[in-house]
Amino acid sequence: MKNEQLFGFEELEIWKKSRIFKQQVAELVKCFPPDERYRLSDQLLRSSRSINSLIAEGHGRYTYPDQIHFCIQARGSLAESFNHLVDAHDNGYLSEEVLHQYRTQLKEIERMLNGYIHHLRKQKENT
Repeated sequence: MKNEQLFGFEELEIWKKSRIFKQQVAELVKCFPPDERYRLSDQLLRSSRSINSLIAEGHGRYTYPDQIHFCIQARGSLAESFNHLVDAHDNGYLSEEVLHQYRTQLKEIERMLNGYIHHLRKQKENT
């Protein structure tokens, strides 16, 4: 990608981290039972993809309030994703150890997202 011009959101560390999570989820759901394909797997895929999408969409908005709004929505998708992971654990598709690893990863993403929201709010105040 050296010669390509990047979209601005591709440079955001929060977007990069949530992209990794999204990719991990895509691999994880391949191990779920086939009868979960259009239930838990689909919900988990959608919510994990939504985190990245909302960060990117917010970054593409013109005003800070819009950017903040989409980041807050991304935070909701983050919580939803973890809830689906808990459901997967409750159904025996994830061990306690794997759930703990995802919890740790998602708490890190949440901290970064909160920091980004804080940054955007500061930028809004300075305009």
